[in-house]
Amino acid sequence: MDNIVLEKWNELKSLVESLEHDVTKNAKGTTAAGIRARKGLRQLQTKSKELVKLTIELEKKSKE
Repeated sequence: MDNIVLEKWNELKSLVESLEHDVTKNAKGTTAAGIRARKGLRQLQTKSKELVKLTIELEKKSKE
């Protein structure tokens, strides 16, 4: 169980690290980097929701 949660958490951290470059470039005025950053942020939001659902499911199973 913990391995699944940690694996998903590591995916989130990797995604955030990969977004850093595009966010920095966008802050300096690169429009295309902004598009990539927003796309990545939407992915981050989706993956975050998946992690929340997973942890809730695992907690429910452990209580049963």
